[in-house]
Amino acid sequence: MAAASGWIGSALEYYDFFIYATAASLVFPQMFFPSTNPTVAIVASLATYGVGYIARPIGAFVLGHLGDTHGRKNVLLICLVLMGLSTMAVGLLPTYSQVGVWAPILLVVLRLIQGFAVAGEISGASSMILEHSPFGRRGYFASFTLQGVQAGQILAAAVFLPLSYGLSNEAFVAWGWRVPFLLSVVVLIAGYIIRREVDETPAFTEERGQGDVPKAPVIDALTNHWPDMLRVVCRALMNVIPVVATIFGAAYAVQPAYGVGMDKTIYLWIPVIGNIVAIIVIPFVGNLSDRIGRRTPIIVGSLVAGLLTFAYLYAISVKNVPLAFIISILMWGVVYQGYNAVFPSFYPELFPTRARVSGMAIAQNVGTMLTALLPALFASVAPPGSANVPLTVGALAFGVTIIASIAAWSARETYRIHLKDLGEPGAPSVDKIEYDRLRQQSIASPA
Repeated sequence: MAAASGWIGSALEYYDFFIYATAASLVFPQMFFPSTNPTVAIVASLATYGVGYIARPIGAFVLGHLGDTHGRKNVLLICLVLMGLSTMAVGLLPTYSQVGVWAPILLVVLRLIQGFAVAGEISGASSMILEHSPFGRRGYFASFTLQGVQAGQILAAAVFLPLSYGLSNEAFVAWGWRVPFLLSVVVLIAGYIIRREVDETPAFTEERGQGDVPKAPVIDALTNHWPDMLRVVCRALMNVIPVVATIFGAAYAVQPAYGVGMDKTIYLWIPVIGNIVAIIVIPFVGNLSDRIGRRTPIIVGSLVAGLLTFAYLYAISVKNVPLAFIISILMWGVVYQGYNAVFPSFYPELFPTRARVSGMAIAQNVGTMLTALLPALFASVAPPGSANVPLTVGALAFGVTIIASIAAWSARETYRIHLKDLGEPGAPSVDKIEYDRLRQQSIASPA
């Protein structure tokens, strides 16, 4: 039940978050940031995407505290309601031509609320599933959190497809883009009903029953677990891969100023197909991390995905749609999942129950905040008219994946440590033979 709730809740909440990303690439430059200089409009629009990530560390401090003091379930409900209402409001905003500068100002405010709300989602859902999972299967079940996130991205891209097919470009720009945002009311109601039914985790319930709920989990995390928080910050920089694939890649492919001229309808299918493959791959990689550990899949997936960014951007630059599809599937749908499927178990396993949501939420959101500034940076260092966009952006992306891989290599393995010992200095690992026996026992008698 916890895994299903985490999957569905993450899918619904990230649908809200990513429809903004799609619109920021396809229509916001024209609707909210009109300019005689197309580069300025593109950079400004992509910067509002990054603004949502700037709010995430603030949300992480607040929501992480609530998750560790009032429970994982309660914080996940708060995240969902805030996200649903702010996303729906974007669909009701007036444009620049109607209210002038107030249009981008209101857009930024709502994006800040979105960023605040989503800050507690993955850390809360991952902790919820991890603490419900049987020993030896935490990687498999926790991966459902990110499988839900990928499903949300599919919904975010797919909801634009019938609008793109069925409406003229004028109608799509005038009002069609608003429909996905207004549909968030359905997302909000469905998600709230589902999340309300899930039970609080046994680990938090036991902690609360013993009167051990911390008063200041954020201070505990920052004081006692800062080395692992720093590692998570660096590993979270792997968000550069979806940034290249869906945000900068979309602008590079469809914005007229870049001159590539891919049809937006065709390009919208690329993240859809890549994410469909990811949904299939994720549980297999999560299960693999329960067998061989967390670090190896993360390091291999990070470095190879970084290398593939060169080829992906090159395929777009030469307008080779089949090649872009193939490389997107390899980079994002398959290889990147070595990281993506494993971090929902690896991150929370670095912290004890009392500071788990806070430690993961703060560190992860600081890292993703930094990568969210990359779309505007990419558009600035490789602006329209540049002859070396794939090389420039690809080199930056690969450099980031190297940093993330070094951070993963420096961390301790956690997959054979019991839940009650996680995050504690010198926590013992279960002998591999005994671990394999317990894992097979868990598989034979699933929780």
